[in-house]
Amino acid sequence: MALVSERFSCVGDDDEREAGLEAAKAALQSQKLVVTPTDTVYGIAADAFDADAVAALLAAKGRGRHMPPPVLVGSTMTLDALATGVEPYVYTMVEALWPGPLTVICHQQDSLAWDLGETRGTVAVRMPDDATTLALLQRTGPLAVSSANLTGHPAATTVVEAEEQLGDSVAVYLDGGPSGSGVPSTIVDCTGERPRIVRPGAVTAERLAELGLEVA
Repeated sequence: MALVSERFSCVGDDDEREAGLEAAKAALQSQKLVVTPTDTVYGIAADAFDADAVAALLAAKGRGRHMPPPVLVGSTMTLDALATGVEPYVYTMVEALWPGPLTVICHQQDSLAWDLGETRGTVAVRMPDDATTLALLQRTGPLAVSSANLTGHPAATTVVEAEEQLGDSVAVYLDGGPSGSGVPSTIVDCTGERPRIVRPGAVTAERLAELGLEVA
């Protein structure tokens, strides 16, 4: 846990944004947690490949291993490095809707050396449409990210709301101003022959139908 948190503005001041990104990268490499803006709500992030850091993320939220965090990526190409047996319709969705508020659940690669919790052999992946977080992901690689709030409390749409809930459990707060929509991403189970929405969100079933997809 971090004893003293740092906050960096990532709006308007390029030097402070750069300093914030470097501080966030260093924190993540040291098993610490970072809060970062996204196109939906603010997220709390940990190194996806560091089991202790992921455990700290879950503890900070008051969440158990039965609710593993999704993984954010900085490129559509990273999906194939994390998932296996990806159905063709997944690429249709990703090409049309990434970066954006769509999370896809796929079978994870057996070779992945990580412990996100009780995933039952799956991984939930999203590429966010936020310049600050994409810049961070380019520096760090995939991050385990969940909404920056205590379990059972409203999701944070500003860095202040995130800080009020998470406090010094987070080492670095990146302030990107109010988050994009405040509406969570749509989570789609893509482990079967047809996509199945398991959490409604910013991407509607109608939008998926426009892509020629039959939603289960």
